[in-house]
Order: sequence, then C-alpha cells, then structure tokens
Amino acid sequence: MKNSFKLAALFLLLGTGAFAAPPTRLKSPAPTLADRVSLIPLHLKSGFAVMVDKREPGKSVVMIYDNDQNVIFKDVLTKRGTAEKKYILSSLNNGNYTVEVFSKNHDIKTRFNVYNRRGRQVVHLM
Repeated sequence: MKNSFKLAALFLLLGTGAFAAPPTRLKSPAPTLADRVSLIPLHLKSGFAVMVDKREPGKSVVMIYDNDQNVIFKDVLTKRGTAEKKYILSSLNNGNYTVEVFSKNHDIKTRFNVYNRRGRQVVHLM
C-alpha cells in the first residue's frame, strides 16, 4: 500500500512538472514577398487587383506579357510601402498572358488566361 502511494505521488509530481514548464514560443518566419504581393480577381469586371505591401519604400512595377513574352502593358505603382491598383483587361484578346510584379530585389510572375464564357470575358489567374 505504501508503494502505491509512493508511485501515485511520483506520477503526480512528474505530471505537474511537465505542465508547469513555460511553453516555448515558436518564431514565425519572416514574411516573404509572396506573402506581401496579392493578385485579387475582380468579380464584376474582367481583370484583377494588385496589392503590394512592403517594408521598404521603393518603386514597384507591374508588367503584363503576352504568350510570346512581348510587353503589352507596364505600370509603376506608388513608391510608398503599400500600393493597390485595379487592372481592367477588357481590351485583351483571348489567350495566355503573364503578369509580373517586381520591386527592389524581388520578382513575382503569375500566368493568367483570358477567355469568353457565356458572352462575358473572364480572366482566370493560375
């Protein structure tokens, strides 16, 4: 009987000791540019919005290429840390395109398709 009390006390001591230690905090990784550049499809119009949120001020450039890598459109976003702009692409023909957003030492490329669906032009980001 004494042994069972000793064992119960030992398990109680070990169990509370494990929960009494302060939890270690896991450091979240530093945000990458992919976390700070967003391409958001527009629902009512044929196009998308580009949102750039960066720590350091500097130019951000948005370029749209056709399937043959010819530059169709080029735009410079604001030099502040955060920029958002909508791009209506109703003048583009059906086909495959690439949008590139680059700023200070970073470059993000995303492909998208333009096609007609039920009499309406649709932009599909890949």
